Formats: sequence, structure tokens, C-alpha cells
Amino acid sequence: MNIKINDVHFNADQKLVAFVNKKVSKLDTYFDSIISAEVILKVVKPETSKNKEVELKLSIPSKDYLFAKKQADTFEEATDLAVEAMRRQLKKFKEKLHEK
Repeated sequence: MNIKINDVHFNADQKLVAFVNKKVSKLDTYFDSIISAEVILKVVKPETSKNKEVELKLSIPSKDYLFAKKQADTFEEATDLAVEAMRRQLKKFKEKLHEK
């Protein structure tokens, strides 16, 4: 799976990029046909709580893509929430494939 990370309004350090890569690559265990993943990291309205936003977009065959967007106090927390939401979507998508 090809993972592309975009950081908006700031520069992500190597530690954050490695964390996001590690978490997103684990989605392969739930659905092995993922083509690519695009992760967008944003700082929304600086100086407020829950101002870190993560958007996760997975390209999968037979359907255009799956999308999850989460906000939290840290990018790590928002990434965990987005990956968890995506895991649930992949499970549902996989169940629908097996029903056909």
C-alpha cells in the first residue's frame, strides 16, 4: 500500500510521520486489497483545544474510496481515532463483499 502524508499549515516531524505510517499500514490486516492511503494533517484554529485534524482517505478496488476525518488534542490521538473509524468501515465493506 502506498501511503502519502500531507501536512497543512505546519511541518510534521519525522516521529509523527513514522507514527502515522505505522498506524495506517496496519489497516492492511483488515483488508489486503487497499491500493493507497492519503493522510492529511491539519492545524485548525491555533490556540484552541482539539485543533489537530486528521483526514484519512483509502483507495480500494470496486469502490472509489473510504474516508474518515477526526479531530483531537494531538495528531497521534486524531490518527488513532481515524484509523479506528476506517477499520470499522473496512469491516463493513468486507462483510458486504462476502454477502454477494
